[in-house]
Order: sequence, then C-alpha cells, then structure tokens
Amino acid sequence: MKHVIKKLQSVLGKEKVSFSKELQILSSYDATGLERLPCVVVRPHTTEDVCAVMRIASENNIPVCPRGAASGLSGGAIPVGFQEKEGDFGAIALEMSAMDRILEISRAHARATAQPGILTGDFQKEVEKACLFYPPDPSSAEFSTLGGNVAECAGGLRALKYGVTRDYVLSLEVVLADGSVIRTGSKSHKSVAGYDLTRLFVGSEGTLGVFTEITVRLIPLPEEVCVVAAYFPDTLRAAQAALTLLSGKILPRSVELMDETSIKCVREYSKLDLPSHARASLLIELDGRKNCAVREGEEAAQILRQSGALDVRLAVEREEREIIWDIRKQISPALYNVAKLKVSDDICVPRGSVPDLLKKVEEIGKKWGLEIASFGHAGDGNIHTNILSREDSQEVRQRIEKASDEVIDASLSLGGTITGEHGVGLTKKKYLPKEIGSHELALMRSIKSLFDPKGILNPGKIF
Repeated sequence: MKHVIKKLQSVLGKEKVSFSKELQILSSYDATGLERLPCVVVRPHTTEDVCAVMRIASENNIPVCPRGAASGLSGGAIPVGFQEKEGDFGAIALEMSAMDRILEISRAHARATAQPGILTGDFQKEVEKACLFYPPDPSSAEFSTLGGNVAECAGGLRALKYGVTRDYVLSLEVVLADGSVIRTGSKSHKSVAGYDLTRLFVGSEGTLGVFTEITVRLIPLPEEVCVVAAYFPDTLRAAQAALTLLSGKILPRSVELMDETSIKCVREYSKLDLPSHARASLLIELDGRKNCAVREGEEAAQILRQSGALDVRLAVEREEREIIWDIRKQISPALYNVAKLKVSDDICVPRGSVPDLLKKVEEIGKKWGLEIASFGHAGDGNIHTNILSREDSQEVRQRIEKASDEVIDASLSLGGTITGEHGVGLTKKKYLPKEIGSHELALMRSIKSLFDPKGILNPGKIF
C-alpha cells in the first residue's frame, strides 16, 4: 500500500490523505457497532479528487468504501476490504463529509443541488428559508448526510404522505469505479429519455458509483403543522385505530406507533409526560394550508377517540409539538438503556397487515423468552422491531438470532420485505435470497459487474 498512499498524496495533497491510527479507527465503524479498519482515509473536496481516487484504486485493484456520517444501521459504511489468504486487505475509506456545499436553491425551478456531504437537516433548513420543502425525513436527519440518504434511499417519518428519497432525486453526478464521470436524469421535473439510471443509483448503497452532486425537486413549504397524540390500552387497538384513520379521507404526513414495550422502556428511561394508563400510542402529524391542518387534526382526534383511545392531545405550536415528538425520539436511547443486547430490524409489510405482524412478533417474543419492542411508521407498514435482552450470554445470543430470523420470515409471509429503509448492507444480505429470486439476483449481480467489473466499490455489501 505504501506506493498507493504516496500516489494518492501526490495527486490529492497530503492534507486529504491520512493513514494515522486515530483516523483509521474513526472511519472503521457505523451505527451497527460493526467495524473494520481501512488501510487509508481519503477526504476529497471536489469531483476531480474523487475521480483521482477511483482511478488509482482501479489501477491497483483496491476496494473503496464511500462514507458520509456513518449513521447507517445495516453496515453499509463499514470499509470492508478483499479477503486474501493472509487476511483482510483493507479498503480506502472515502470520507465525503468535506463535500458539503449547497450549489443551488431555485424557487423558480423548485429544485436544489447539493454535494453529498451536507447534513440532511442543514439542507432542509436552508431550503425552508426559500419557503420550499424537502420532505424526506429520516430520524437521523440532524446527523446523517444527503449522500448517505440517497445511497440507502432513506425513508422516515413523512414517507406516508410524501414518499421516500427516490421520489425527489432528479439528477445525479456520479463517479464510476474507473474514475469516469456520468450525469443521470434531468434537472427538469419530468423526463422519460432512456433507462432511468437515477433510480438505479438511488438505494445502491455505494456499490455502483460515488455521488458528487445531487439535484432534488422541492415542493411548497406547508403553512401549518398539527400533531395529535393518542394513547391506547393495548398495541393492537392502536394499530387498528391507525388503519381506521387511514381508511378515511384524512392523509397525515406521519402515523407513528409505539407498542407496550416501547412505552415501558421510555417510562423507565425518561421523565416525559406519558399518561399512566397508556400501553401504546399513536403520534399523528398533519400539515397543509393555514387552518386546514388543525381542522383535520381535530377530525383525526375524534376518529381516534371513537377507535378506543383513552387520552388524545392536540398540539399546534412548535414547542408543544416538539414536546410530544420527544417521546418518539426517546425510544432508541431508552431501549439501549434497558438492554445489554439489542437487535433491530426495519421490516415493512402492506399497511393493512400491521396488526397481523404485531401479533406474530409478540408470539415470537414469547416463544423465545425475549422482549421485543415494536415501533415506527405504521402509516406505511414500516415497523422497527427491537429484540431486547437484559443479560448477555452465548445462549441468549442464539435465541436472539433465531427470533430475528423468525421476525424476518413473519414479514415475508405477509407479503413484506426484509428492509423498508435501512438497506441490506452487511447485516441483511443473508436474508436477501429469501425475498429476491435467483434469476433476479443474477440480474442484479450482472448490473454490479457492468458498473464495477473489478468489484472494488463497497465490496461485501448487499450480495
């Protein structure tokens, strides 16, 4: 690697290339807890820098792992190298965080163009200053990057009404494995010229190319937002109430469910204002023109009361809304607080099958003697199941693994998927053949080989 590192430093400059132990460790992991030391860390500042890295990597057959904020939950940002007889041949960690500029925000064209390293939350705030709206809203928006969201096709809380990341990406500038640059799509809102390469790259998890510019469409910023919090005596009644609400004429932008285990863990962890009798909850967020969101919120509250809610609260002011959403945001730290072991999934089923999924998950937990917390986006069927254990042993780990396999099978049996928004990466690739047929997988592999014949882009992921 010495001559490769020297070449990288010569072409990019020493300040952009580092093989210090500290930076290697900082670039070795993501939110899964998995880790792998890269052989070198490169922080490009321009598209030309990325091209140079890929040319050198291709010439020397060295794997490259593009990384943003490494907030992913499927291991997609782990710098996996090639496996050789003498051990793992480390990858180049391509840290994209320095490419974080917004290049355009246009009200006239209702679009924006940015580099991949910008934080999604920062991008949204700048767009809103122009009274425009970028709806994709992953829970990690304040610390995940736009490039990472595009690589994983991130979903989030507002996907019910507005869709996911792929629904907003108009055009991409992409550096391919050999260092060449392509532009996909169009900066216009409509184009059917040729194959849709843009959608092929969105969700490709860094295995087909490296994004250097991202152009997205924008919509008008809603004038009003309203939140309704409803608390129920049990989880299934909450899930059924969500279906009742969504079967009517109201389309919220978010319908978030918390089951009994999630509520219990949040109570144990925080001092938030949760009704003592609540065993499950729905958080409904609506938006629209002035006075419309509040009117719909009042209608939604009435439907939820009729569906068995014990307590319903409505909030319009930002501060009140944030207090309510704080309950949802506390789930993840609360689960980590009570469990020594936690294995999470982001399964997704057809919306009407959410109650059946929750029943199956509860049965799996009882079968294996494990707590399973289920929460998430009930509005689009994307439920985050978290298998918990307050003790750690080999026997417990085996039970968790078997329970996790059965949760995946439960999703597939209901016509669902192994991953709704986190991606396949390292953690889900063993399940992919359960969902995708052998012929379809072969086609996917052939697409990977076409774009990356040497297999140097983010190896070991998806397949």
